[in-house]
Amino acid sequence: MIYYSKSHEYARVEGNTAFIGISDYAQKALGNVVYVDMPEQGDDVTAGEEFGAVESVKAASDLFAPVSGAVVNINEALIDNPRLVNDDAMANWIIEVEMTDPSELEGLMDEEAYKAFCASETH
Repeated sequence: MIYYSKSHEYARVEGNTAFIGISDYAQKALGNVVYVDMPEQGDDVTAGEEFGAVESVKAASDLFAPVSGAVVNINEALIDNPRLVNDDAMANWIIEVEMTDPSELEGLMDEEAYKAFCASETH
């Protein structure tokens, strides 16, 4: 299941693990991604708090964790090739987090609600 935050991050959940990245909507708004700032493996992230940034040729945008937990993996491919986010934002997650409180997912949107949210932002 994939959940979305109002700050345009997603959490693709598999068991107690969340793969966190930016949504397709966000990568299109940013344009060509040139740098992804990520925490290190072993760091903790907290829902609603900043964990990194994505920089594009147009702007820099802070990343906010949709869920809390320990970073168990980072997408090292993005270090050398941040444009992978533009190629497929949903496949090219930024961090993998072992969730400490899966109930935080209840505060996020499902895909249908997120599409409606994005549509309301553009009008």
